[in-house]
Amino acid sequence: MKLSEFNYELPEKLIAQVPIENRDESRLMVLNRSKQTIEHKIFKDIINYLEPGDCLVRNNTKVIPARLYGKKETGANVEFLLLNRIEGDIWECIVRPGNKLHIGTKVNFNEGELKAEVLEVMPGGTRKVKFTYQGIFNEILDRIGLMPLPPYIHEDLKQNDRYQTVYAKYEGSAAAPTAGLHFTEELLKQLEEKGVIIANVTLHVGIGTFRPVKVENIEEHEMHSEHFYIKQEDVDKINTAKKNGKRVIAIGTTSCRVLETISSEETGLVKATEGDTSIFIYPGYKFKCIDGLITNFHLPESTLLMLVSALAGKDFIMKAYNEAVKQEYKFFSFGDAMFIN
Repeated sequence: MKLSEFNYELPEKLIAQVPIENRDESRLMVLNRSKQTIEHKIFKDIINYLEPGDCLVRNNTKVIPARLYGKKETGANVEFLLLNRIEGDIWECIVRPGNKLHIGTKVNFNEGELKAEVLEVMPGGTRKVKFTYQGIFNEILDRIGLMPLPPYIHEDLKQNDRYQTVYAKYEGSAAAPTAGLHFTEELLKQLEEKGVIIANVTLHVGIGTFRPVKVENIEEHEMHSEHFYIKQEDVDKINTAKKNGKRVIAIGTTSCRVLETISSEETGLVKATEGDTSIFIYPGYKFKCIDGLITNFHLPESTLLMLVSALAGKDFIMKAYNEAVKQEYKFFSFGDAMFIN
């Protein structure tokens, strides 16, 4: 299957730059796979498409404000992006300008409130960095760090919590699981009152989620790896829904990837697991666990567009995306939503 089959024309004006004022009032495109129909709704209408006993599975990872701007001892400006904690106060970071940050380079952030020293140049050009500070690291990050917004967003974010789901709990992501940004606490409460079951997984989204596919034969693409875990109480909710013949609906491609990684080939049931997934889902894949997906509109030629094409069918998805462009839906992280059922 060729990369070019997943391309579509997207006017730049349709790339959402800021979040909508009310999370659950974004637009919602509803795709019915069996009827091959497309409906245009508002996100809060999702409640009308879910039944008592259905299980919604959300990713409760929390984005850390991982972008830091500082100065070298020479006074030169630098930028660090925290990717993952290696151990203690040692992190893997993307640094700019990379050619100026050698082993032993020291950097001050916010007048020395946070300090860093480059310990090692890692494969791929990232750096192993040791941070020193007084107090609690996460509190300092919350105060001086900025959200690591995707490269296609050029506007400043006025409130950090708008690039965070209302149910974000466990810190560790370099990017938000954006399908979840549409949910409000009120909407989640209404869903639970209707009898919809809500389960959690935790997958820490890495910066690799933005890595483009560079091979024309998509099967040659090497997928990035991300760490996840799921607790027994959430496993029980998912498996109960499946055993009762109810639907399991993933909120976002990250939740989908976890469920498809850990589910049984024979039964689609899941088990409590912690590990890493590099699962690559593209057309031809047979889904084992999920019955539906709530997601955003994804970049052309991206692995996420390939995942939704595997679920709904490539031709149907490309038709829906062209319709979304025509109807001027907003795309990507702060954009509108799609429900595939």
